[in-house]
Amino acid sequence: MTQTVEYDVVVVGAGPVGENVADRAAAAGLSVAVVESELVGGECSYWACMPSKALLRPVIARADARKVPGLRDAVRGPLDAAAVLAHRDAYVSHWKDDGQVRWLDSIGARLYRGHGRLDGTRRVAVTGPDGARHVLTARHAVAVCTGSRAVLPDLPGLAGARPWTSREATAAQHVPGRLVVVGGGVVGSEMATAWQALGSHVTVLVRGGGLLPRMEPFVGEHVADALTDAGADIRTGVAVTAVERPDPTGPVTLVLDDGGRVEADEVLFATGRAPRTDDLGLESVGLEPGSWLSVDDSCLVEGSDWLYAVGDVNHRALLTHQGKYQARIAGAAIGARADGGAPLDTGPWGAHVATADHAAVPQVVFTDPEAAAVGLTLAEAQATGHRVRAIDHDLASVAGSGLYADGYRGRARMVVDLEREILLGVTLVGPAVGELLHSATIAVTAEVPIARLWHAVPAYPTISEVWLRLLETYRG
Repeated sequence: MTQTVEYDVVVVGAGPVGENVADRAAAAGLSVAVVESELVGGECSYWACMPSKALLRPVIARADARKVPGLRDAVRGPLDAAAVLAHRDAYVSHWKDDGQVRWLDSIGARLYRGHGRLDGTRRVAVTGPDGARHVLTARHAVAVCTGSRAVLPDLPGLAGARPWTSREATAAQHVPGRLVVVGGGVVGSEMATAWQALGSHVTVLVRGGGLLPRMEPFVGEHVADALTDAGADIRTGVAVTAVERPDPTGPVTLVLDDGGRVEADEVLFATGRAPRTDDLGLESVGLEPGSWLSVDDSCLVEGSDWLYAVGDVNHRALLTHQGKYQARIAGAAIGARADGGAPLDTGPWGAHVATADHAAVPQVVFTDPEAAAVGLTLAEAQATGHRVRAIDHDLASVAGSGLYADGYRGRARMVVDLEREILLGVTLVGPAVGELLHSATIAVTAEVPIARLWHAVPAYPTISEVWLRLLETYRG
């Protein structure tokens, strides 16, 4: 028997993005149903952001401590891998979502466990684990918040080789003796950092020219140098052409396009993401299954007045914090449209538009050293026609850096729009730079004039004094 229930808003996907859409819609006085096929809390909570950072935190803390006089001798030994993995398990609540479910209950949202598919206009059909079927109808909006999944390349032998994706890399219960990481993006760089420090011998294979190619080129150089110093083997300009694992419990061999072969105990493919929209019923509303969903700045799917796509599925910025930002915008827009009162605030940086997706996306990569960036790189700014100047400074020359760690290595860059004299982007690489990023994000988002930034005095002696040095260089 199929039960049909009506709500104001139906949210498909209960990760951080879906939770935030539900929260904002409920705060606007709307009734909300949330559909989830796995764990409430989603990819970020159990297989991405949280477990990866739980693995990386002791790695970074040890690396920093080894550079502090009077402390380095106390941390000469290896990490306690079992303790690190146990802490990771606790941080993801042992892959149980009871706490997240209680939070959904607290905002008044109704949770439906099972697989949800669009079933025509404003309709979502849910098939539960027990086979029970519900049809949820939405008076105002359906929000697709199903995120993305790891993509594996089409390589001979890969299907039977039991490769790791980001999920296995963050949830593994043992430290492989040898780990090959294929891909030099954020996932590849972070997981290479974590598992090398936990005891694996890591080989990184990068098809392109270096690590973290979407950031300023000097960032990947710093991270690659540190990984190499730690014992990792980084090979650039090579591609995997086949994978061999005749014994499912034995080693895996990667065949390379240069004729070489690499053997390891496990292989992680960190080679891209695809939207979780292939079995979502998109065809029932005239959309292509498996596609990224194109949206306007309120996250309303183009051509629709009721269907929203929020977070990774719209391909605007595949970052949890950016998806949550979109969710706050979309939830507010859904509430405003449902109210039918004042028009939406759709000007740049308005309450109902996700302007930051275009102009000020922040990101921290938790490698050793950390990398942090917001806004445009120099190349991106030039490609979009801005007349710009890049101002660089050696982070090691700042007093706070020397106090933070002996042998501190890092670099900072700000990209200045010379016509408006505002910042279009900021990039930093070095220990602890992640905590400097929000000041840069504020400067870029608020379009603070250089002349006013001159009066934002950094405390001495901190690493943030790099702001003063960058501005001094710009002013000459």
